[in-house]
Amino acid sequence: MRNEFINSLCIAAKTNEKIVLVVGDLGYSVVEPFAEEFPDRFINSGIAEQNMMGLAAGLASEGYHVFVYSIANFPTFRCAEQIRNDVDYHKLDVTIVTVGGGVAYGNLGYSHHAVQDLALMRTMPNMRIFTPTDAEEVAGCMAYLVKNPQPSYLRLGKAGEAVKNKSGFYPIPGKLNELKVGNVNKAIIFIGRLNELAFNLGSEPAFKNFSICSLPCWSMQDKQVFANELKRYNEVLVIEDHFKDAGLCSWVQEVKSEYLLDFKASYYGLGFDSIRQVASEATLMQKGGLCVKNITTNYLRGIDSFA
Repeated sequence: MRNEFINSLCIAAKTNEKIVLVVGDLGYSVVEPFAEEFPDRFINSGIAEQNMMGLAAGLASEGYHVFVYSIANFPTFRCAEQIRNDVDYHKLDVTIVTVGGGVAYGNLGYSHHAVQDLALMRTMPNMRIFTPTDAEEVAGCMAYLVKNPQPSYLRLGKAGEAVKNKSGFYPIPGKLNELKVGNVNKAIIFIGRLNELAFNLGSEPAFKNFSICSLPCWSMQDKQVFANELKRYNEVLVIEDHFKDAGLCSWVQEVKSEYLLDFKASYYGLGFDSIRQVASEATLMQKGGLCVKNITTNYLRGIDSFA
C-alpha cells in the first residue's frame, strides 16, 4: 500500500503543482521517488508533529493540497489539537497519511500502536476517512483525494497486503466494496489490511455464505449512504484492527440505531490486552482476539454479539 500511495502521489503531482508532501523524519525507503522528483515540494519537518501539522495547515491555507506522512499514531494523537483547530475546523486541504494501522508495529510497543486513531479522527466533523484494503483501493482512494481535496485521513497497511480488487476501483463515500459475493442477506464488513482475515473467516462453515465487503471511504457525513448499504442485510459481522469501542464497530451500531435498522450484528475488534504486549503483529492480533479461531468460537457462542 505504501508504494502505491507514493506512486499515485508522484503521478498526481506531475499535473498538480499544488501537491506537497511533508514527513516527520521518517518514511525513507518509501518517499524518495517524490523527494527526488519534486524537491521543492518535499519537506522534512523533523520529529515535531505538532509543528508539522501547523506547517501543513499554513500551506493549505495558501492553496496547497498537503499530504502529511508518518507512522499512524504520531500525526494523530500527538497533534490532535492542531488537526481539530487548524485543519478540520477550517476545512483545509490536508490529507493525513498514516502507515501501520492497528498493531502492525507491534515489536516497537504500544507507543507505536494505532488502535484508537479512528475513534479520534471520525469525531472531526469535516474529516473523511480512507481505509483501503490493498494497492488497488489505495490507487482509487488517491484518485478521489486528488480530485476532492478536503480534511482527510488515509490509513495504510505497513506491507505485504494481498490484492483482492481488480484494477480501476474508485470509492464512493459510505458505500461498501463487495469483494466476494455470497448470500445477499449476510456480509462480513471490514476495513484496511484485514482482507486476509476476512477471507479466511469466509471459508469457515459458520460464514461460508457471507459476502465479504471492505469499507474504503467513510465519515460522519456519510451516515445516510452507509445506512442504505446496511439495509441490504439481515446479518453483518464487523471486524477492525482497532478497539471495538468508538471505531468502525461503534459507527455501524450508531448508524443501525439512528436509522432504526433491523439486522443482527456481531462486532469484533482488538481487545485491550493487546496494548500490554510487545510482540509481532500476528501475536498481538491473536492475543487481542482478532483471529479466525477466536471470532468463530465467540460468534457461535453469541459472545460480543449485539442483536
